[in-house]
Amino acid sequence: MNEPTAVADRTRQITAGLKPAALEDFYRDLHRHPELAFQEHRTAAKLAVCLRSAGYDVTEGVGGTGVVGVLVNGDGPVVHLRGDMDALPVHEATGLEYASAVDGVMHACGHDLHVTWLAGAAEALAAARDTWSGTLVVIGQPAEESGGGAAAMVAGGLHTRFPRPDVLLGQHVTPGLAGFYPHTPGLTMSASDDIDVVVHGVGGHGSRPESTVDPVVTAAYIVTRLQTVVSREVAAAHSVVLTVGQFHAGTKHNIIPADARLSLNLRTQDSHVRDRVLGAVRRIVEGECRTADCPEPPEVTVRPGYPNTVNDAVLDGQITAVHRELFGAETMFDFGPAMGSEDFSLLVPEGVPYDYWYVTSTPADVWEAAPGRDLAEKFGNVPGNHSPLFAPDLSVLVPGVQTLVSAALSRLA
Repeated sequence: MNEPTAVADRTRQITAGLKPAALEDFYRDLHRHPELAFQEHRTAAKLAVCLRSAGYDVTEGVGGTGVVGVLVNGDGPVVHLRGDMDALPVHEATGLEYASAVDGVMHACGHDLHVTWLAGAAEALAAARDTWSGTLVVIGQPAEESGGGAAAMVAGGLHTRFPRPDVLLGQHVTPGLAGFYPHTPGLTMSASDDIDVVVHGVGGHGSRPESTVDPVVTAAYIVTRLQTVVSREVAAAHSVVLTVGQFHAGTKHNIIPADARLSLNLRTQDSHVRDRVLGAVRRIVEGECRTADCPEPPEVTVRPGYPNTVNDAVLDGQITAVHRELFGAETMFDFGPAMGSEDFSLLVPEGVPYDYWYVTSTPADVWEAAPGRDLAEKFGNVPGNHSPLFAPDLSVLVPGVQTLVSAALSRLA
């Protein structure tokens, strides 16, 4: 670990030549052209061109559309920097002049910022390679939103074709008055599982419900009963979210369908609690179907998505110290564990430490106009990730590059 004050000073020197206008152009172009998971061909190509021009050895198509750039610069640690690239199926409603030009697709989670920060940091560190030694591996990851991108890159040889990391570093844009850099040692994000449920009934004419077993009614009871799992089966000390995100059944007003389908999402921070909740979901689904005399048992399929994200506490403390020197102690605070989820941790071999922090991005006028008597209330009343109104302040472009540069410099010899 390099001394924080020295790292902050070097970061300021290295990033003094950053051109905000160029970063804005890069970002606006990405925002106008969002691409869904595993379709990030244009985004990946743009990042690859940037890395090659900076002197990196670039490999494209890792895990589908992933990009890996390697810059070997003498002896020293191997530092992996990661940014995710995919957008969301969201209709943008920001009204920005650089709003999405792709109907129904938007960078509503800020991954366009992540790629811009990654490209800017990669260029700045490459240009200053005479000031450090070691190896930088820059990772443009596809499909974070679908949960399969990190695993696809690992299956595509991330751990075998490229230098093994000594550390993995990353960050995420978040709502909150622009100019803060939250860090959380230890558990910082939750595990996420998707659950698919199929309720089998007996279809028929809407005028003769007595001749059917209505799966819509049974599924509705399931939805209602599921609301009691967290409130009545999980201790208050544990944080759990169970969401019914989709309910599909039927094709016409007067037809009772033969089946109904539910899509659930579960967020947990403890493996034992996860097992308990999954057991409760199965019990409720199976019990309601038996009560309704469904002709066959329901189907309950659990699709594990993201593991818990657990920052190495020592590493996080060291990088927090660097960011404190760089931006000021008043810009640091601890979010605490969030219910959001990430596949970030899958990018490193087991036992390799990693750190993942946040950059707040809400424009000052939006923050001030938001109702709320305190930070928590205001935080809940400004557009956040996945909102069609999510529009980060462009003032965070340069600081977001500096956070990555300084974190990398803290490890490089």
